[in-house]
Amino acid sequence: MATYTKLDQIDLPAVSERYGLRESQLEPLKGGAANSSFHLSSASGDFTLTILDNHDIVSAESLAMHTQAVYRLGVPTTEVVPALDGSLITTFDGRPVILKKWIPGDVQQPLPIPLLPEAGRILAQLHSLAPESEGLGGLPVGTRRLSAEQLNVIPQFADREFAAWLTTCLKRVRSAEAESERSPKVAHGDLFADNVIVRDDGALSVLDWETVSLDDPLLDLGMAAVGLAQEDDVLVPERLSALVTGYQALAPLSEADAAVLPLEIEHAACIIAFHRYYRHNVRFPDPSKSTYHLKMIKFVESVRAVTRHGQS
Repeated sequence: MATYTKLDQIDLPAVSERYGLRESQLEPLKGGAANSSFHLSSASGDFTLTILDNHDIVSAESLAMHTQAVYRLGVPTTEVVPALDGSLITTFDGRPVILKKWIPGDVQQPLPIPLLPEAGRILAQLHSLAPESEGLGGLPVGTRRLSAEQLNVIPQFADREFAAWLTTCLKRVRSAEAESERSPKVAHGDLFADNVIVRDDGALSVLDWETVSLDDPLLDLGMAAVGLAQEDDVLVPERLSALVTGYQALAPLSEADAAVLPLEIEHAACIIAFHRYYRHNVRFPDPSKSTYHLKMIKFVESVRAVTRHGQS
């Protein structure tokens, strides 16, 4: 687990000097599962300072490069601020640091239904980017999918019933995917409400490009459905419809793709279920969250119920 950086561990004068900032002040930000972020206000403006506790230099440089690339290609996100020497990251005490322009706004959970079409449009916009665009070179492939190593761990889970459910669900998904291959697109991989800023002007900006990769756009849309189209652990048809309507405004789905989308939503839910179980029961056991993964079983059941209702 990353050792998070605290406010009193940051040499603010040194940071300010690297970026040419004056009269700087720092305030911790809530959230962040892997890194430490702070609101940096200065005479030069407001910024988000992130200590990339969970990265090495190479992965930090890739994250900064890809974040800057999608920003310059028109996706509404935050802009990376280079240090005075032109580098997109710098280091302090051996840890990579990235500075981004501050986006005035807030996170709203759940994201209000009237804003879901815009979230869908942004995702479609991302999927339309050419993978060979400047700055997107070297994107990993399928970072959100479970690796062979992770799949091999499932039979070892102490919760045998959950392991059996997860294995069956993933087998069902893989069988469907084998019959309908799609070209990989630039995918966000984690379009959940806590990665969406509702700006003060009412528009949306998407944050956190940690899981950006080349992957099936329907899986990415399915992950967004898990993140944005549920309430109380069940899929809400009205929310899904709003998200997909916005997506289709830029990237219409074929009948075949529309038919397979529910399975990709299930696939995304299985991925989330795996990570919740593995994190809270294997890597960092936490009794208070030991059953957190079971919410995804309830969610998958609701996806199937909505699908059956739509077919009746």
